[in-house]
Amino acid sequence: MKDLIRLAGGVLLAMAVTSVAAQRPAAADRKVYCWNEGSRRVCGDALPASAVDAERTEISARSGLTTAHVDRAPTAEERSAADTAARQARLDAESDAAARRRELAMIESYATEDDLRRAYGERIVLVEEAIKTSRMGVANLRTSLLSQLRQAGELELQAQTINKPLRDRIRSQRADLMRQLVVLDQQLGDQAALDGDLQAALTRYRELKQSPATTRD
Repeated sequence: MKDLIRLAGGVLLAMAVTSVAAQRPAAADRKVYCWNEGSRRVCGDALPASAVDAERTEISARSGLTTAHVDRAPTAEERSAADTAARQARLDAESDAAARRRELAMIESYATEDDLRRAYGERIVLVEEAIKTSRMGVANLRTSLLSQLRQAGELELQAQTINKPLRDRIRSQRADLMRQLVVLDQQLGDQAALDGDLQAALTRYRELKQSPATTRD
């Protein structure tokens, strides 16, 4: 009977020891961390706060093998650059999606190339009319300015003083002429860009019409 009691007690003690051992970290779970401090390589079984963001290698204490390599944490500048790049990528993706929607809308809106040409033709006519008006304005301003300059030249030839109202008109006419020339130059640029847009639209229209993804039966 006493032997049975001793045997039972031994079993219970062994079970208790096993339970406690199971609750302790196994040697295989322990890690050794290695990182650089300046030009010096440092290793330890605990990672200090100063090394939390550092590049490091994690090694198994039991096997001595490397289990992980952790890159250093990015700096504030690097995080900012990454955020900027991510935002730009999103904007580019949205722009591409919008362009795709416009292309699909173009296919839906214009049954033929002639329809597309007519749509652009209306805009081209408006630009051409604006250019014609600007050229007339430039011609009128130039004629008026030349007339006033001729008048001022005649006064100078006669050794007479050019009065202030005439000088003011000359300055005003010159300023108006320069402004109108800038407007005309912008309109000519718009005309060239519109012609280019039309050719690009026609090329893309043909590509989309031939694409199986957009061709309807």
